[in-house]
Amino acid sequence: MILLILIIILALGFDFINGFHDTANAIATAVSTKALTLKRAIIMAAFMNFLGAILFTGVAQTIAKDLIDLNKIPNGSTVMIAALISAILWNLLTWYLGIPSSSSHALIGSLTGAAFADAGLTAIKFQGFEKVVISLIASPLLALTVGYLMFTLIKLVFKRVNAQKANNGFRRVQVFTAALQAFSHGTNDAQKSMGIITMALVSFGYLHEMIIPLWVQLLCALSMALGTSIGGWRIIKTVGTQIMKLKPVNAVAADLSSALIIQVATKYGLPVSTTHVISCSIMGASQRVKGVNWSTAKKMVSAWFTTIPITIVISAIICAVINLFT
Repeated sequence: MILLILIIILALGFDFINGFHDTANAIATAVSTKALTLKRAIIMAAFMNFLGAILFTGVAQTIAKDLIDLNKIPNGSTVMIAALISAILWNLLTWYLGIPSSSSHALIGSLTGAAFADAGLTAIKFQGFEKVVISLIASPLLALTVGYLMFTLIKLVFKRVNAQKANNGFRRVQVFTAALQAFSHGTNDAQKSMGIITMALVSFGYLHEMIIPLWVQLLCALSMALGTSIGGWRIIKTVGTQIMKLKPVNAVAADLSSALIIQVATKYGLPVSTTHVISCSIMGASQRVKGVNWSTAKKMVSAWFTTIPITIVISAIICAVINLFT
C-alpha cells in the first residue's frame, strides 16, 4: 500500500510539473502576440486542460498496455518509481534551462530504461514501443507541413483584407485557438500519468484489467490543471518569442495546425509530444526560413533527440540503485 501511494504521488507530481512545463506551449503564442495577458491565458489553459483530461483515456491505455509487460517484470513497483523519478528530474532540468523538451519522450524513455534494467529486453513490448516512437517522430514533421499549408490557406482566404485589420481580427480569434490548443494538450498529455497509475493498480491487484478509473482521471486532470495555474514563463518565452517573431495570423495558423494533429493522435490513442507539435507548427506557419531563430531551434531539436536516450540511462541507473538497496 505504501509503494502504491508513492507511485500515485509521483505520477501526480509528474502531471503537476507537466502542467507548467508543457502547457506553457499551448498559450505561448497567445501571450507573445498580446492576445491574452499571462494571467488570463494561464487561467484559461488550466480550465481547458482539466476539461480535456477528463474526456479521453485512449492514450492512457496505450501507456498502460503497449510499452512494457508487467508479467515479465519481477519488481514492477521499482520500475514505475524509477521511471517517474527519472522523468520528473529531466522535466525539471529542461524547465530550469527554458528548453521546451518533451514530457512524453521523457516518460516513455524512462519506462523503457527502468524495465530493461529490471528484466532485460523481454520486458519491452517492441511492437508498441515502435508504434509510439514512430508517432513521436512523424508528428513534428506533419506539424511542420500542416502549419505551412494552414497559413497558405489563410493567406488565400484573406488576401484582400488590410494587413493591420486582419491581424487585429486574428488577435481576437487567438483567444479561441489558444483554448482549443490547451484542451488538446489535456486530451493527450494528462493521459500518460493515468496510464502509470492504472499499471500500478493492476500490478498490486486492485484492478484486473487496464481500464482507467474515473477517480484516476479526475486526480490527474486536477494535478495538471494546478500545475498549469503556476505558469511556466521560461518555456513561454522560448516558444513564443525565441523561435520566430510571431504575428497573430501566424499564431492562429500554428494553433489550429497543432490542435488538429494532437486531436487526431488522441483519437487513435497515440501519445505525441505537444512540445514538438506546437513548435514545429510555429516554424511551418512562419513560411520564412530566415524568420526562424535557428540557434533556438537547434537547441530544441537536440533536446528532442537526446531525451529518450538520456532518460533510458537515468531511469536504468535509478532502478538498479533501488534494487541494490532493497
